[in-house]
Amino acid sequence: MSATPAPRTVRFAGVVTVVQAVAGLAFVAALLLRAAQADMGTVGSLTRGSTYGEAGYFGLISLGVLAAGVGLLRSKHWARTPVLLVQLLLLGVAWFAMGPSDSPLMAFVFAVPAVFVLWCLFNRAGREWWMSSRIAPDSNSG
Repeated sequence: MSATPAPRTVRFAGVVTVVQAVAGLAFVAALLLRAAQADMGTVGSLTRGSTYGEAGYFGLISLGVLAAGVGLLRSKHWARTPVLLVQLLLLGVAWFAMGPSDSPLMAFVFAVPAVFVLWCLFNRAGREWWMSSRIAPDSNSG
């Protein structure tokens, strides 16, 4: 069964998700650079080991997001759900940045791409593409 190519909006969502994953990997690189320095600074009570652990955690998440973004770019239906979940989580991060953290600029940076990706995946073309994967191979429709 050949996969139907994803519509342009779904591919846009894939591009934005890949950019988000690259930003996550840049954050991982910054954490690793910080942990490798002799003086780690005075931010909280983080040790070198906990900073490496944080980098590993965010590295695994970023690689998963990257895989999902590439999956959308390659018209893979399985990638839609992980991308939706990541965007909903980023909306929660934006909500926290706007409220308790009092950082509206950071909230904007997290919320705008997340809302755009959600729109791309939930518009008519994105829904029809996703629903085309739900037709049973032995059905008489299509």
